[in-house]
Amino acid sequence: MRVFNFSAGPAALPEEVLRQAADEMLDWHGSGMSVMEMSHRGPEFMQIHSEALLDLRELMQVPASHQILFLQGGGIGENAIVPLNLFGTKPRADFVITGSWSQKSQQEALKYGAAHIAATGRTQAGFTHSPPNSEWKLSDDPAYVHLCTNETIDGVETFEIPDLGDIPLVADASSHILSRPMDIAKYGVLYGGAQKNIGMAGVTVVIVREDLLDRAMSICPSAFEWKTVAANNSMFNTPPTYAIYIAGLVFKWLKRQGGLTALEARNIEKAQLLYDTIDASSFYVNKVERRARSRMNVPFFLADETRNDDFLAGAKARGLLQLKGHKSVGGMRASIYNAVPLEAVKALVEYMKEFEATQA
Repeated sequence: MRVFNFSAGPAALPEEVLRQAADEMLDWHGSGMSVMEMSHRGPEFMQIHSEALLDLRELMQVPASHQILFLQGGGIGENAIVPLNLFGTKPRADFVITGSWSQKSQQEALKYGAAHIAATGRTQAGFTHSPPNSEWKLSDDPAYVHLCTNETIDGVETFEIPDLGDIPLVADASSHILSRPMDIAKYGVLYGGAQKNIGMAGVTVVIVREDLLDRAMSICPSAFEWKTVAANNSMFNTPPTYAIYIAGLVFKWLKRQGGLTALEARNIEKAQLLYDTIDASSFYVNKVERRARSRMNVPFFLADETRNDDFLAGAKARGLLQLKGHKSVGGMRASIYNAVPLEAVKALVEYMKEFEATQA
């Protein structure tokens, strides 16, 4: 029996995608080969690759001014790859810190240049909000400004994206990419690891404005230099072929769901149901300001944390898995990505109410 999987990543995939991948495992479209066995330069995989790029461009309405690249290394890899590609002439950048992942991005950038903290959402209660643009204290002429638009661990999402003029905005959108429409034209670079809403771990999507392709440091490895990768259509080295194939299946599934506008409405419904349950209770606590609450990653705490193990054991018994919070913050976390159905959230909410009632 399939369980309800609330993992933050690798995360739940659409069942339709898993079944199609299983059906095509030994023989992709009469080729007699599995996708994992194909030459990445053969016509079969080139078709898979091309369709994935076209579908993603359509889903996200990526303008012609931006290239879509398939890389490896995940979001953590991009923490180094971004400065390596943008510090060539100005080795300094500004960072808006909204949680654990933007902290990691800033710390990694320090290896290659200056990494100024322009604003932070940290309070005594932890990371609770996304600082408004009016509070950003930018340095003089940075190479870019970095923002994590959804913090997977802390549950902080940024919805208001400023226009920074000539300063490129770089965004780690790993854990909410494809969950709602985004104005890609506002971003110089937007990147995300696949293992949340895109597909399986192994491929990283990087959307980069073309005028930023020639700003790399001389020490940037050629396999990670965006200009080189773009010139070779993400085929400079052997790409993660099966991960791209799975991503392509997910993109087609998203299109069948009605695209990102339809997905956003569904995600709002799921998140609202879960947050309403938390807010209506004195037994559960969410510390994030309402205007900055993530629709994808919902951290919450039991008022009596001695009951944590009992809560998790009871959830597991009901087929509600991967609810333990990140080790750095504790508590609970429900990641409710696109592939997590409304029924899963309803089942979680019902269990939360039942568990609370037994503690009275």
